[in-house]
Amino acid sequence: MRVIYGDKNCVVKMTLNEFQNDALERFTKEITDQFFCFIENDKALFQKYLEVIGRESNLDTTNQILGKAVKDWFGLENGIVNNDPQSRLIRSYTEYKK
Repeated sequence: MRVIYGDKNCVVKMTLNEFQNDALERFTKEITDQFFCFIENDKALFQKYLEVIGRESNLDTTNQILGKAVKDWFGLENGIVNNDPQSRLIRSYTEYKK
């Protein structure tokens, strides 16, 4: 992080690389929640999701399999469990990290 001195105030500014890393780390933590929000907000995908849930007959297991697929697809590692998702399709999700 670069420190830029103004008149009397010290202003701390992020470099592009620092910003990039910060944004990617935060996005990676929420990627599973965002994945389910994407499904939830896409009419065609949501309909297919409901069909799969109906056929599989186990919401939690199906969502866990989908969450693990996100992890595997992007080559991520487990982090902590977040019990406050934005998506209404899940009750919790694992925050991933690289």
